[in-house]
Amino acid sequence: MLATLAFLLGLPLALAAELPACTPLVPVTFDNDTIPGLLGQWFYITGASKYPPHLAELKEVKYATFSFSPGSHKDELNVTETMRLNETCVVRNTSKILVFWHNSTLAHVDDQAFSTATLIQSHKDLLILSFLNNDFPGLSLSSRTPNVSKEHLEEFKAHLHCLGFTEEETFFTSEKDACPLPGEKTGEGDAEPKLE
Repeated sequence: MLATLAFLLGLPLALAAELPACTPLVPVTFDNDTIPGLLGQWFYITGASKYPPHLAELKEVKYATFSFSPGSHKDELNVTETMRLNETCVVRNTSKILVFWHNSTLAHVDDQAFSTATLIQSHKDLLILSFLNNDFPGLSLSSRTPNVSKEHLEEFKAHLHCLGFTEEETFFTSEKDACPLPGEKTGEGDAEPKLE
């Protein structure tokens, strides 16, 4: 009887030890170094969203890179995106990132959508964005390199789990689906990306 009681009392502690602890996402408070630190090229790695328009796009994106460059004023960044949407490579350079210093948020604006996000504290070579879309959670991971360490990926997956996402709701890109550079032919019938 005593052994059974000890087992039952210890069971909640054992179960709690197996579940990952949910640490809150910590947004970055913008300072003079934040935006310059975002400039340059990024590789989109993975993302998940409950927001229907974002979810539809996540299912289509097989590979993506993007770069930020200074806009016409300090509250704006220009964005150039190269992505494979299903079987088509597309280059977009018509969107902007608006910087809202007063509440440390970013807004991606193009002719198709408007979305707002906070930058989450992480490693300097990672870009984690938490999307703010009508109470639909969304999180994305980009990196300065096409691959991220197993530790960083596991940390990101833990954040997704804490937000209620399953593995089936998480969409990854693949280097094998990279778009050819402008003027480059792959030999597989892929011409250079079309400009949108």
